[in-house]
Amino acid sequence: MTRPGTKDHLHRYLDFGRDALLWKLEGLSEYDVRRPMTPTGTNLLGLVKHLSGVEAGYFGATFGRPFPERLAWIEEDAEDNADMWATPDESREDILGLYARVRAHADATITELPLDSPGRVPWWPDERADVTLDQILVHVAVEVHRHAGHADVARELIDGAVGMRVGRDNLPDGDGTWWHEYRNKLEQAAKTAAANSRT
Repeated sequence: MTRPGTKDHLHRYLDFGRDALLWKLEGLSEYDVRRPMTPTGTNLLGLVKHLSGVEAGYFGATFGRPFPERLAWIEEDAEDNADMWATPDESREDILGLYARVRAHADATITELPLDSPGRVPWWPDERADVTLDQILVHVAVEVHRHAGHADVARELIDGAVGMRVGRDNLPDGDGTWWHEYRNKLEQAAKTAAANSRT
């Protein structure tokens, strides 16, 4: 059996984050995948749209392999945060289909180029714009996992569904009562700590 190399490990961890993010949309209504769940508007479909632009740029233009489709929301004249939500005219299928195409384009870059392949991130400051594929793989994997975490919290706020991936939620096996008591314990600990800090 051949042990996977560094590129395979990095690519696999990137895929874990991608799959976790997409899983968070499964089984939800059109409203629920779009509704803002935080004061700054974080929403599930918007996270996928945002990461489509992220991966298209970092694994495309950075390495002279531009993604062939125009993404209007990443143009300089786009409205602020246009990449963080889906308009009523952009269907869930549109956004998920785009992400699948971006992902395939990014995967081709990852597969075809060596880890030390040079690239240049045109939107980074000049002094750090020169990069390599391994640096970008780490950068994008971290960003994807960060947003998968946002999606996990948003999904829990929508319907209580939580977990790392299908069939493996990575949480204690407690029922509703256990979780209620656990949350109350944390609330009481926070109140006690706050009271102690005032004395």
